[in-house]
Amino acid sequence: MKRICNQCQTEMINDCRVTVEADISGIKITQKGKGLFNNVSAKLKASVCPNCGNVALYVDDFNKFKQ
Repeated sequence: MKRICNQCQTEMINDCRVTVEADISGIKITQKGKGLFNNVSAKLKASVCPNCGNVALYVDDFNKFKQ
């Protein structure tokens, strides 16, 4: 999916990894579901603007999350 920077309208570089220093697993987004084993989770990714340095966070499998 093509992402455009909100700050300068430049096409962003997608699929960048997000990690926390001293932890190689990165950051996950989790939604608790109904029942014991119905949790949904996805790894967080980032897009970076090569023009102004703006960063946007996203998940690829956003359709798994329901309200």
